[in-house]
Amino acid sequence: MEQVKKEKSILGRINDLSHRLVLMLVFPIIISLVLMLFYAWKYHSSIVRMGTIANLKTLVTEEIPGSVWNIVSGQNVFAESNVYSMIFEVKRTIEIITEQTGQENSLSLIVAGRTMQTLENYVDHIHENIVAQVPVVENEEVLVEIRDVASLVDSMLNEYIAQEIASTARMSLSLWFVIIATAIAEVLIVLAAWWFSNKYVKSTADFVRQPIESLEKVTGMLADGTLDARLTDTNVSELRNLTMQVNTMADRLEDMMEQSNQDAKKLRKAELRTLQAQINPHFLYNTLDAIVWKAEAGEKDEVIQLTSALSDFFRISLSSGADWIPISQEKKHIEGYLKIQQTRYRDILRYEIDIPDEIGDRYILKLLLQPLVENAIYHGIKIKRGGGLIKVAGKMEGDDLVFSVKDTGLGMTREQLCDLNERMKKGQPAVSEGGGGFGLVNVNMRIRLYYNQQEGLKIQSDAEGTEVSFKVPCRTREEIFEHESVSG
Repeated sequence: MEQVKKEKSILGRINDLSHRLVLMLVFPIIISLVLMLFYAWKYHSSIVRMGTIANLKTLVTEEIPGSVWNIVSGQNVFAESNVYSMIFEVKRTIEIITEQTGQENSLSLIVAGRTMQTLENYVDHIHENIVAQVPVVENEEVLVEIRDVASLVDSMLNEYIAQEIASTARMSLSLWFVIIATAIAEVLIVLAAWWFSNKYVKSTADFVRQPIESLEKVTGMLADGTLDARLTDTNVSELRNLTMQVNTMADRLEDMMEQSNQDAKKLRKAELRTLQAQINPHFLYNTLDAIVWKAEAGEKDEVIQLTSALSDFFRISLSSGADWIPISQEKKHIEGYLKIQQTRYRDILRYEIDIPDEIGDRYILKLLLQPLVENAIYHGIKIKRGGGLIKVAGKMEGDDLVFSVKDTGLGMTREQLCDLNERMKKGQPAVSEGGGGFGLVNVNMRIRLYYNQQEGLKIQSDAEGTEVSFKVPCRTREEIFEHESVSG
């Protein structure tokens, strides 16, 4: 029995090509981003640890000996001094950093912690001498020991910082290798994707061209009077019905030709002309050309709109490296993002943008509104049954710009709101992505740092939804350029 051919569609092959290309290009990018974020986190953690240890050096070498001197010289008493609290703070901080540090760099901190215990013992000795009212000279001798021990602790802390710097340098080198390897891999993958795409496009073109050429050939033969010409079965689903119809019409035409010899001349000619008109070669040629053109072009209005929106989204996200963009661009950015999301979530997401064109030429720190909109979608609208509305608004208030993102999604409880405000105050995101608030914490921090102001985001939430707002100074293009030139 003849093996049945597996039927395939042109659109299916095109979709299969696009899915494979996306997987080939996106997967290594995700891997490289994860690696880079991992190294960036380790680098940042090392910097924070070094900064914390550096802050302890003043306590160890100056403030603790200074406080003990004030006690020994009679300028202060133990009850009123904070020498023990400073020693406890240093020891506790060293313990915390030791737990966070890798084993290869923790030895200096362990020695420093033990040496701090020796320093505390000397302070206890001075305390006992004062209670026993021993001569000041003896306490001064102990004070010299305290200063020597403090100097030793300081050298241990310096050694730790030097080790951390060396580790950070190694991490930086590793990150550089990762970037180089990723770049090479991306180039190779792009070349492979280009080769695969060309090969697959050529295969798809052959897949479509062969049955079409067969159609053109058979219909040409039918037009020339070779009525026994027939098309072989095709495995292209879009052309299967057309092939069957052409063969059916050819069968009918051949039957009509056989019967025409027995019919009257006029009736035979009329029926023949009618049937030939149905399979006019020129009509079939144009139709087949149109099928090929549409299959290769893939014209879909929705795809064009989404592609344009996505192009605007990333173009504005990059902004040629600029940190400040006009409000009109920020508005266009969130419009593109909301169009893409609305296509994805369809009926559950509605949105309104109320940012007047009058403030469109003012400048704002980029990417402030989109994370708020994203948070409203994923932690408000998406998890609420029936969906909801997101309203983005902006206006001038005196010399300030006021923006707000309000949603009618699932609001936060009082405990969740308090937790989020506390994390924003400390600059800490959620432990897990499901905890939410990462974008809010990030935006809040950027507003406070870039605009040099105490207040960032203001959040109000209840069972009817959540509103996130912020106020920043209004700046013109000239002010931005002047600020950047002064900073540079």
